[in-house]
This record gives sequence, structure tokens and C-alpha cells, in this order.
Amino acid sequence: MSTCQPSAHAIKDTTALLKQELDATATHVIRAPGRVNLIGEHTDYNDGFVLPCAIDFATEVAIAPRTDNRIRVVAADYDNQRDEFAAGARPQHSDKGWANYIRGVVDVFIQRFGPLPHGLDMVVSGNVPQGAGLSSSAALEVAVGKALQTAFGLDASLRDIALLGQQAENEFVGCRCGIMDQFISALGKDGHALLIDCRSLETETAAIPDELRVMIIDSKVQRGLVGSEYNTRREQCEAAAAHFGVKALRDVDLAQLQAARDELDPLVYRRAHHVITENARTLAAAQALRAHDVERLSTLMAESHASMRDDFAITVPPIDALVEIISAVIGKRGGVRMTGGGFGGCVVALVPDSLVDEVTQAVQRDYPARSGGLVAQIHLCRAREGAHVL
Repeated sequence: MSTCQPSAHAIKDTTALLKQELDATATHVIRAPGRVNLIGEHTDYNDGFVLPCAIDFATEVAIAPRTDNRIRVVAADYDNQRDEFAAGARPQHSDKGWANYIRGVVDVFIQRFGPLPHGLDMVVSGNVPQGAGLSSSAALEVAVGKALQTAFGLDASLRDIALLGQQAENEFVGCRCGIMDQFISALGKDGHALLIDCRSLETETAAIPDELRVMIIDSKVQRGLVGSEYNTRREQCEAAAAHFGVKALRDVDLAQLQAARDELDPLVYRRAHHVITENARTLAAAQALRAHDVERLSTLMAESHASMRDDFAITVPPIDALVEIISAVIGKRGGVRMTGGGFGGCVVALVPDSLVDEVTQAVQRDYPARSGGLVAQIHLCRAREGAHVL
């Protein structure tokens, strides 16, 4: 499999910048990847299943210990902006948006392990495209968490680091994200997708066939409605679960839902129908990957997209057009669907190596005319390892 095509910029030389900007010699460099979700959309907050893989785009953090109690950070991708705060006390919020992700991780580590014993210098750089739904924030949180665990020898597993990263984003940054992004950034396996049970947090790997490339196609549609519409979808799912007297839609099967159709608001029924069938599709997709059944996987991804379009109503015409353009090329030899929260963002496709050029040409040729002049950006990736020390 090929690595990702270069993004707008490459990851900068964090060890050189650590020396140049802070006159410190790096002891470790930590890398944590972004991710794409192959199937399982809006299932996470319904205690369901997701099937993401980590990708080549990543965040790297170079670190060096200090003898005092100061933490100094240089953000290489923000014109070498700096942040500085104490290691021995929980940090306050910064007026720099990027700095709060780092301070947030430090904050939850101090809550968990107590004041950090000494300071740290760090330089951060990444090439996860921001705003494309590929989890640049989770990659940053997990990289910083792994850096703190490494620097101070803390008793924290990769699973712990993922949970602490989610806590930092929930409580310090103020974004109520689920666990998927941090989990796959921390626990991803090279060449594999990861089936995550969002209730038990148990994981199982599923190998991606060698002949399939992971293509991520950024529609360049700005996701303007995603916040308010996300909350509405969540409320509709909660209303359905409440009707059945269960904690989450994870606990309702399709026969139960269909039997209660006349008792539910039609919109609530459709939202629940998506979640319940999407959970089943996600489990089946993991099985299809393990069985090397690409035709079955193709059908499941197509059904997932149709469900997001018709039952959950989170796709938009340019996204639907991208899926149709790619599907016309790959047929049952690969799969394609929208990925992410909806209302724009990216399409993910599993494409045979032999069809990558043809898919690329079809998107470049046909998408602008079907999207009102938008030009999609294509990232060609492979599934990568989760957070690790380089």
C-alpha cells in the first residue's frame, strides 16, 4: 500500500526546532496518527460499534526534560508560537486555541498522577488536514499524552492515554467528543482496521486486504450545520431509546423497532432505523474484512451511505455525487461512503490498487460539474500503527 499523498505541508523537523527554538536536545520523538472511519456513523453515542483505521497523517512531538518546573511548548505549524506554564499545578486556559489541547492533556495527567515532577520542553508539528474530519485534535492529544507518559515514566497504557485525551477534550477544551478518535489514534494497528465497542471499549482488529488502498476524498463542502443538526440527531436517538426504556439504541433490535413503528414519530423512527442497521452493518463489515470478502464489504458500505442519506439525512448533494462517481468506477471491487458527522467533509473509499488512477481521474473530471465548481482533494493512505515512540 502507498503512503498518503503529501498534504499542504509535511511534518516539520521537531528535533531541529527544539534545538533552534528552545536550545534543548530531544530525548524522544512521539508520533500519533489521525484516522478515518470506514463504517459506523453516529453509532458511538448510541453505545454501538465503529470500524476506523489510523492513517499516515500524524502529529509528532519532540521532548526534552527540564530541571525546573516549567513546561515550554513551540507550535511549529503556527509560526513557532510559544506557550509556557507550570508543571506542578493544573494549568489555566490559554487565549491560544491550539495551546488548550496541550494544557488540557497536562491537566488530566496532573489530576490522574499528581503534579509533574519537573518541567519539559516540547515542539509539536503535524500534517493531519484540519477541518476535514480526520481527527487532528485527537492525534495532538494522544501524542502529547504519550509524550508525558514517556518523559515521566507514568503508569499509563495506550488505552489510558486515549481516555485521558478524550477527557481533556471534553472537560478542558469543551468539545463533547466520543472515544473513537483517541482510541484509534492510540491503538491503531498497521494494516488493520479496529472494531471498537463504544460501550465496553473492547477492540478487535480486522486486516484490510493488501490490494485495497484507503482513499480519502475531501469534498471541500464547508460543514455549516453540523453542530445544531448533530444535537438534534442525538436528541432523536435518545427519544427512541427512551420509548423502549433502554439506555441506548444499542439495546434495541430491528424487529423491536419495526413492531413499534406506529408508536414513534416518523423522523425518530428513521433516525433509530439508521443506528440499529448501522450497528449490524459495522459488525458485518469487520467480518467481511477478516474473510477477505470485498464484494460483501462493498454492499455494506453502499447501504451505510444510503442510510445516512435517507434515514439520518446527513449527506449533501456534492457528497452523494462523489460517492456515485467513485462507485461507478469500482463497482463491487471496493467500497465507498461518506465518513464523519455529515453535512460535508470527506468520503472514504477502499479502492483496488489497479483502479486508483481511474478513480482519481473520474473525481477530477466529473466532480466540479456536479458540485457547482468544487475541486475535491484526494489523500491516498494506508492503515498505520497507533501512537508510538520513534
